This record gives sequence, structure tokens and C-alpha cells, in this order.
Amino acid sequence: MSPAPVLGLGLDAGGSQTRWALADARGTLLEQGHVAGMSGLQLHSPQGRADLRSTIQALAQSVRPMVQGQPLALYGGFTGLGAQPDKAAMLSLLQEQLPVHAQATTLTHDMDIAYRAAFGPGAGYLVYAGTGAISAFIDEEGQEHRAGGRGAVLGDEGGGYWIAREALAHIWRGEDHAPGAWKNSAMAQRLFEAIGGSDWNASRAFVYESDRGAMGRLAMQVAASAQDDPAAHALLLRAGAALGELANSMLQRFGPRPVTAGGRALLLSPLLEQGMRQALPADIALCITPDLEAHVTAARLALSI
Repeated sequence: MSPAPVLGLGLDAGGSQTRWALADARGTLLEQGHVAGMSGLQLHSPQGRADLRSTIQALAQSVRPMVQGQPLALYGGFTGLGAQPDKAAMLSLLQEQLPVHAQATTLTHDMDIAYRAAFGPGAGYLVYAGTGAISAFIDEEGQEHRAGGRGAVLGDEGGGYWIAREALAHIWRGEDHAPGAWKNSAMAQRLFEAIGGSDWNASRAFVYESDRGAMGRLAMQVAASAQDDPAAHALLLRAGAALGELANSMLQRFGPRPVTAGGRALLLSPLLEQGMRQALPADIALCITPDLEAHVTAARLALSI
């Protein structure tokens, strides 16, 4: 019989980065850190699996000095992770590098741990805005409900990727009407500098060849130009309103409850909070908590399995 796990490893794996935390049997946080992003979608291509192996190797190198071969309980939330075949494949990759105890492992989606970091079941609604955007509710029976989070093609309104995409679309529509107009836009200047060029070839290569995380990080340039560029200011308010609509979907379906908004996109600008509050009913409490520390919650959940 395998020895019982004595340490809990929590993973909050998103498109831009994976945050990890290690807790002892009492739930005391021992260490935390981050490595590159991981996604369940990477399981479905040879290059994606290779990238996953590389990231898991970096994770193992980070935690190995503290783990020292002790069996690990694991609670991991991964963006894009599908049903049981995906979970089995991800567990296999993790066990190549880490002493993960299979019977003390929960692999789920990233919103599960984010919600549990914000609320107990039935207590409220979480809107999470990172690279993508989604709202979630776990009811009193443990049933999960979602709105949004349909990816870059079909939605994710209000997330970092969407903000960057909308900004670039606005800039290039302007170029169609008046070539060279970007020179008068603080937002365009910042974005083109980050992309590495002001011609269409540079934008096309970046948008269609970069990963979601790199695209999402362009939203920081939109936020940095909001004071100088009315288009950036308006876009960030629209992003906040879109996040508010994700909460409104839950309010309409399940009734009034408080709302917590989390995720790194909320750090971009106070304009997102402003737009969100304007979109929500006045009597709904809104708490802005950009860093939910879901990886720490996950480490403690691992030991309660």
C-alpha cells in the first residue's frame, strides 16, 4: 500500500501562467510560486503535450526541494480541461515528474477552485476575468453552473484576450478609413510597439501565431493608454460592463446573491470595476478581489480529499 500523502499541492493553471502552492497536513502554507501557463487543450496536439511536459518539469524542479520524494495530494484546476480521458492524460503527465498519489488527486477546471476560494456553495456568484472571462455558481447541492467562458472565438467578453482583440480591431478599422491614423492614437502606438511593428503583417503574425496568453497580455497596453486615448477608456468601460452582464446572467437564473469579481484582468484599470458596477443592479453587493489565491485554497483542498 502506498504511504498516505503528507503534503498538499494546489495548482491554478491558466492560459498565461500556472500558480502553485504547497501546504502541510495542518493546511499551513509552506511555499508558493508560478510557472508557465498550462491548459487541457494542450493535451490534444504533440506540441502541446511537449509544452506541458516542459512546464511540469519546471514545476517539479520548483517543489522538489520541499517535497523530497514525499507523496503528494493534488488538487488542480486547469483551464480547458475536458472529461475523464483528459484528466487521466494530465495525471499521467504529472506523475512522470511528481510523486502524486493518484487516490488523493482531484483534477478539475480552474473555475472550481476559483469559486471555492471566493464562496462556499450557494453563497454567491463569481465573475472571473483573466485571459478569458466567465461567471460561475456552485449551488447548495454542489451543482456547477456557468455563463460565458466560451473562448476567444465565441465570447470571453471582458477578458484580457477580448480587450486586446477589440483594441486591434478598432485600430485596423481606423486604418481602413484613414491609413496612418494610428500615429494619433496612444493606444495604437503602445500596441504596435509591443507587437513589434505598425504594418498589417506584424499584427497578423502576432494575432494568429501567438498563444492566448501573449495576446491577453496586450490588454496591459490598452490600460496604460486609457488616460490619453478616449478609445482605450471606452473599451475598458465596455469590458467592465461585459463582466457585469456575466453576473447578471446568474442573477436572472438563480436570484439575488452577492457578486465577487476576481482575476488578473481586474488589475488592469479601475475602469473595469466602474463599468461592472454600472451594469449591475444597485442593490447587489460587489466585491473586487483580483487575487483570490485559488492555488492556496487548492493546496488545502488537496489534503481534505
